[in-house]
Amino acid sequence: MNKRALFSDESSEYRIPAEPEINQPVTIRFRTAAGDVDHVWLIHRGVRLKMEKSFSYGVFDYYSLTIPLRESRYTYYFKIAKGDQVCYYTKVGVSDEPYLECRFWILPGMKTPQWAKGAVFYQIFTDRFCNGDPTNDVVDDEYAYIDGCHVKRIDDWYQPPSAMDVRNFYGGDLQGVLDKLDYLQDLGVEALYLNPIFVSPSNHKYDTQDYDNVDPHLGVIVEDCDGVLSEDEDARDNRQSEKYIRRVTDERNLKASNELFARLVEESHRRGMYVVIDGVFNHCGSFNKWMDREQIYEGQEGYAPGAYVSENSPYRDFFQFYEEQWPYNTAYDGWWDHDTLPKLNYEQSATLADYIMGVAKKWVSPPYCADGWRLDVAADLGHSEEYNHSFWREFRRNVKGVNPEAVIIAEHYGSPAAWLWGGEWDTVMNYDAFMEPLTWFLTGMEKHSDEKNEDLLGNAEYFKSSMNHYMSRMLTPSLEVAMNELSNHDHSRFLTRTNHVVGRVAEKGPEAAEEYVNLAVMREAVVMQMTWIGAPTIYYGDEAGVCGFTDPDNRRTYPWGNENQELIDFHRDMIRIHKNSQALRNGSIQLLCEENNILAYGRFTEDEQIVVIINNHSDFAEVTVPVWRIGVPMRGKMQRLMYSYVKGYTVSRDEYLVRSGEMVVNMGAQSALVVENIS
Repeated sequence: MNKRALFSDESSEYRIPAEPEINQPVTIRFRTAAGDVDHVWLIHRGVRLKMEKSFSYGVFDYYSLTIPLRESRYTYYFKIAKGDQVCYYTKVGVSDEPYLECRFWILPGMKTPQWAKGAVFYQIFTDRFCNGDPTNDVVDDEYAYIDGCHVKRIDDWYQPPSAMDVRNFYGGDLQGVLDKLDYLQDLGVEALYLNPIFVSPSNHKYDTQDYDNVDPHLGVIVEDCDGVLSEDEDARDNRQSEKYIRRVTDERNLKASNELFARLVEESHRRGMYVVIDGVFNHCGSFNKWMDREQIYEGQEGYAPGAYVSENSPYRDFFQFYEEQWPYNTAYDGWWDHDTLPKLNYEQSATLADYIMGVAKKWVSPPYCADGWRLDVAADLGHSEEYNHSFWREFRRNVKGVNPEAVIIAEHYGSPAAWLWGGEWDTVMNYDAFMEPLTWFLTGMEKHSDEKNEDLLGNAEYFKSSMNHYMSRMLTPSLEVAMNELSNHDHSRFLTRTNHVVGRVAEKGPEAAEEYVNLAVMREAVVMQMTWIGAPTIYYGDEAGVCGFTDPDNRRTYPWGNENQELIDFHRDMIRIHKNSQALRNGSIQLLCEENNILAYGRFTEDEQIVVIINNHSDFAEVTVPVWRIGVPMRGKMQRLMYSYVKGYTVSRDEYLVRSGEMVVNMGAQSALVVENIS
């Protein structure tokens, strides 16, 4: 039996339709070598269902079976027989025994947005992207943040973040994003993912102060206040300046800021680009109008007393307090014990849960019309696993009810199966089935640059097993929209990982993050990002050569005027290749070759076959790739779309011969090749 010919997956060519409705018949296909096997069975709940050969194409036979979907979940795997030979096929491929934990799954009615499948995202940490409106900038000493220390405006846009960066503001804002939409559109970006934009005292804004309004420091300040801290106010750590209070509570500022966000979404949509926003619903900030520990809202018209200010606050049960010795009650449940991040107490307050559901609907509905949510620390929400799942099911019902095409993307480490198979999230930020295995293979570095492991550098078997394990825990519709990032606001910049320096900015200094970086390895990573299954997501500035250790050094400003233009051009070319290929957007994927420091894989549909080869060796390598396994004819030609090597890259066309179903390629050191079938 030719086991290398066996194949099936959850794509639209092997499951028809790929995302069926409840009670809708679905046809399952399985591929074998032509004339090679005696029987193929689909196994469901221990019952063996015989598949019939439906057609042959090239060197393959295709078996099929149509089944009714009368269950809310349908699982299956395959059994294949040839004479006395028997093997099984699951989501991780061929095995002598069935891996039941890796069965194929169908969740009737479970769909992910079509626009997000393979979409090119661009993540923006707004304060560090572009300052389009200096009149809304935070000013020195405008307010105190954490331990009574005052905030600071950084005048030098190119100054690296300090070790205590959270109080420092560079002035990036939504107007800056609007101003750079031409650049992003020219780059090929199809969707924006904005880090939190709601009112918050920090530059990262993961400590929400007001879920109903965009922060005027990112939006518009119509009405300002020239007041500064009075001597009396300065003596009280829990009071803030009148300037800050006016700026973030004045209805004119809030209204104008919300309107600016609506205009950003409208302009993005006009260009065919989508906008996803960040939702931080596990916890809020101690500045939040419901807690009001810093007394921002105390005495302000239209605001009820905060839970920290009064035991009679209507928001008292929004939080879990540990003491009842009012007014000295300062002990409440904080996320990871951070008192600046009070955890929201949903189980004890239906009012709170209803309010957040309203927030979830508000921002994906007119007039704002955002195209989805990215959910911060989503698995941490609530005080029990049972409540967590019920909350996200209700969240999905509310969001999809007002905007069926909105995407729901969760931050999560480890297997997300319980949430994806439960009809809660659409997908995740793809750490485990993309960022981490790719980082280990190409750099031997951990994604924070906190350690390195030479045993994992170039270890193709580890890459394969990691990808198989975590990809098998996800439905293909979820994989197709998963955020495939090389870097983001929580991890070191990928380009810095290529220098193999372990450490953080406080001990190494910012210069060390830029030394000995390897652009050839960076390009290898971008090729994989743009050709692996999922939604490639560029962290702002990665395309321009921005370096940085982990938080806060990874939050450097975009280097306008000092970009690595060749790297931007390379991203633009790879994005074009990605967008022009249906196979790369949502075709099947199959590893074709995995050796020490060598990977080759195919992305394919019936009409299109793409092969990607990575040589991560520091030396030349000859690679033989069995391209027949993805439907390339046994004799024919492959055409080059992209070749990256140590000194640069080329998109000039070249041809490679296919003989006996194989393509033999000479790969330079630390190179990447993308070819398509033109036979």
